[in-house]
Formats: sequence, C-alpha cells, structure tokens
Amino acid sequence: MSGATANQRARQWGQGIAIVAFVWSLLVGGEAFAQSTSTFSQDFRLWSPVFMTVKLPSSFLAYMEVQPRFADLDEDGHIDQLLLRPALGYQLTEHLSIWQGYAWVGNYNQKHTPPQSPFFDESRIYQQVLYKRKFDSFTITSRTRLEERWIEHVDGTAVRFRTMLRGQYPLPMAPEWALVVADEIFVHLNTVGARGPQAGFDQNRVFVGINRTFSKYVNLDVGYQNQLLNSRSIPNLANQMNHVILFQLFINL
Repeated sequence: MSGATANQRARQWGQGIAIVAFVWSLLVGGEAFAQSTSTFSQDFRLWSPVFMTVKLPSSFLAYMEVQPRFADLDEDGHIDQLLLRPALGYQLTEHLSIWQGYAWVGNYNQKHTPPQSPFFDESRIYQQVLYKRKFDSFTITSRTRLEERWIEHVDGTAVRFRTMLRGQYPLPMAPEWALVVADEIFVHLNTVGARGPQAGFDQNRVFVGINRTFSKYVNLDVGYQNQLLNSRSIPNLANQMNHVILFQLFINL
C-alpha cells in the first residue's frame, strides 16, 4: 500500500470517527432533553487524570492511573471522585494488548439518602483489550473494557461494558500538536439491588481537544468532554449532563 493511499485512508478514518461522535452526542442529548427537560440537570466539572504505562521484560506492561475529579465549579467547587487504577498487561502484537486491572473509586460529597453517607467507595476488577495503530498521519486507539463492580451499600456485583474509540491527527505545520476526538459508551449488563445500577445505557462521553507531545515519553490532552449520564432514579434515557474541562497527562516509559 502506497503512502498516499495510507494517508487517505487515515483521513477517512478520522472524519468518520468525528462524524459518528458528533451525531451520537446530538442524538442522545436531544433524546434526553425531549424526554424530560424538567428533570434534566447540568454541571461544570474538571478532571485531571495522570496515566503511566511502563514496558516490562517479556512483553509485559505495567499501568497506573490517578484521576481526581472536581464538581460544581460554577458554585463552590469540590472534589467529586478519586480513582486509583493499576493494571498488568501483555503485548500480544505490535498493535494489540490485553490487560487485567483493579480500580478503587472514592465518591465524595454525594447527595444520597441514608444509610448511604456523603462518602462511599467502590472496588472494581476489569479486563481490557487495547488496540492502537499509528499511520503516517493518524493514530487510532480502540479500548474495550469489562468491569465487575462492588459498590458500598449495594448488594451483589454490577457488571458494566464500555468501549472507546479515539482518533488523533497531528497538525502538518506543527506535528507536536494534534487534534483529538474520542467517544466512549457505557452499558450496564445487569440490574443490582434496590440502589444499584440498572441494566441498560449508563453514560456516554464525547471528547474534543488537542494533544501536545513534549517527548517520546510525555504528552498531554487538553479539551472539552461532554458526559451524558443515566440515573435509575428517573426513568429516562439520560438526565444528567456534565461539561468537563479535561487535562490528561500520559507518561510512557
């Protein structure tokens, strides 16, 4: 395959990803507003995760994620969640890797009825398949994850499926800068208890931003993420939209 053909296909992939993410966000967001504007709420938030991936001997990989999330920035502003997510992976091919990980999630300042306190935590284990391919002028990343979740004050194990598609296109005039578009959808596979997740659509995240490469080890995303959430307390497709300013630092050693 010639370089020109590969570049053309990469551009087509990028355009396709952007169109799908944009149309999906319009469809889901429009449906949520149409169903019940009186129960639909919005919030302004800041997420600042740090992701570290380390190559180990014999094709193994180590991963660590620290992700603080802040809510109500247009009012008082406070920490909403803290995620700690280590994992161990194995590089099957140049582009494909598999992972097994654990996540601890602390939820702060939550507005729930007793016996649930303003703080509650959650433990997860997860399995993941990661595919990443770099073309001459475009990079595509696909991440599919299955999570088993144990949430405080919820009886049983909640199972959630999530899949993310991301495209990154370096600017020809400044290749250290790149345009980024990504979309991730979450689906609950089962219903758990009276206060647990309900089977079906959970949330969708659409991200649009820029990436800055500082070295072969460090790069940073900055941009806007629209998070559309479904709460089982109200029988609508979605009833919460978060507008998130997202800073993502990637460290690859």
